[in-house]
Amino acid sequence: MRLKTSAHIDTFTRDNLPPEELWPTLEFTIPDVQYPDILNAGHELIDRAIEKYGPDKPAFHTPDGGVWTYGEVQRRTNQIAQALTEDYGVVPGNRVMLRGPNNPWQVVAWLAVLKAGAVVVTTMPMLWAKEVQQLVDLTKPKVLITDHRFATGLDEMQFDQATPAPAIITYGSESTEDLEQQAVAKPGDFTAVETASDDVALLGPTSGTTGTPKVTMHFHRDILANADTFAKHLLKVTPDDVLVCSAPFAFTFGLGSSVVFPLRFGASALLIEQGSPVEFAEAAERAGVTIMATAPTAYRVILKEGRADLLARLRLGVSAGEALPEQVFQAVEQAAGLRLIDGIGATEMLHIFISAAGGDIRPGCVGKPIPGFRATILDEDGNEAPDGQIGRLAVIGPTGCRYLADERQALYVHQGWNLTGDTFYRDSEGYFIYQARSDNMIISSGYNIAAPDVENAINQHPDVLENAVVARPDEARGSVVCAFIVLLDGVENDDAKRKEIQYFVKQNIAPYKYPRDIRFVSELPRNPSGKLQHFRLREQLKQETRLEEPLEPKVAELDMEGS
Repeated sequence: MRLKTSAHIDTFTRDNLPPEELWPTLEFTIPDVQYPDILNAGHELIDRAIEKYGPDKPAFHTPDGGVWTYGEVQRRTNQIAQALTEDYGVVPGNRVMLRGPNNPWQVVAWLAVLKAGAVVVTTMPMLWAKEVQQLVDLTKPKVLITDHRFATGLDEMQFDQATPAPAIITYGSESTEDLEQQAVAKPGDFTAVETASDDVALLGPTSGTTGTPKVTMHFHRDILANADTFAKHLLKVTPDDVLVCSAPFAFTFGLGSSVVFPLRFGASALLIEQGSPVEFAEAAERAGVTIMATAPTAYRVILKEGRADLLARLRLGVSAGEALPEQVFQAVEQAAGLRLIDGIGATEMLHIFISAAGGDIRPGCVGKPIPGFRATILDEDGNEAPDGQIGRLAVIGPTGCRYLADERQALYVHQGWNLTGDTFYRDSEGYFIYQARSDNMIISSGYNIAAPDVENAINQHPDVLENAVVARPDEARGSVVCAFIVLLDGVENDDAKRKEIQYFVKQNIAPYKYPRDIRFVSELPRNPSGKLQHFRLREQLKQETRLEEPLEPKVAELDMEGS
């Protein structure tokens, strides 16, 4: 596919696209995803929205009752774009990293980077500085914008000639150098850069199954496509809707649900930084939310706490981030009359590509490919499998996997298909039914956690000889991180050591990744060649789950702080 003429002065992202022969097949089969050659997603999402819906319409709500209008979002966006280009020398193609929770300033910074023709790098706010540094080394941002509450340690990052230090800008503080103060001094007039529709607009890091982050690359047209498919055809978002999503913007599921979808269709969104599932739902009720998106874990807890009334007032409930158990679907429908919309997506694809809504929902099935996408099941030889046969899920659509200078591109793309790392089968009526993850990714409360990432952190503890990390089924969270650990000879394997290792891991990687379940063992299962057999540990945990009596689900936090 021939690329359009780029508007980028800094050509880093285009230079680091994977070889074209390793790209997935891209299809633009519906009119909604056929875009002009010149396209700036930031301009489309705020400037075009104001042309359609006016500047006085609410755009974003905060839990304290605050409201940002479309006009205010546009003004702040333009002011930040001016600050970035005039004061920090940001030019089209430069990367700008964002670090912070879901709040309006994070949104306007994101829009400003796009309008300036630069490339947004989204990151999880709870990552430690050394984890942020790894992403900085990969993406080489010119500027790093952070909520002042998450700036700790960033000034201690180390840089060299290959990766110059980015300018670090905080927002939300009392400093005169704070981004909010700099923005106020600007008049707020800014014309969006005329980027190409296939200029890279977003770099989305994702946990790699080897523990090394992969960085997904998305074009300006991709950002709009995830709204013009799932949000338009399945959610049918209208200007009267108010959306809320528990996922951080660093997850493209959260970015779509809380930012792209509402702005694309003149709706508004409630932005919540943290809280338990019930607090989340209570805030949603106060803000008049009509569409809620969160993980099955949260829906389960809301019911257990006796607050089904908070769900009954929704127009739609979306479940994603982890598999939706059929019993959770049925419990929500029985208690609140709400038929949850299940869906599967991927950071590589930007958002949901298989789902079902309304009368098409079938409990226990994820759904069918949404308009603009098609999917199949591949067998072990890479051939399309017949209906009913379990295999690897493969998808093609208007978006697709492009990793930033990463050899794993060849693992994700096979003969044009995007391989998501999920095991499914398709029934005779075309519905896709989820079976399991087919890699070392653990999905807990909607968060993707790479098992090798946790293993590496545990192995740094001085008393650990070796360890293996797998997912343990959990009724409250879907899965939890379970670590089987071999200690050095003479080290006591008691609860104190267990807590010590958990605390150690929290200090070395994002706290939400720590092992909630630690099992001390004398040895780990290996095959004759010495390769660790994670599958045997998974089978052991599944067998335990089958033998146990059903337990009352524990109340789980949304883990917005990684507690």
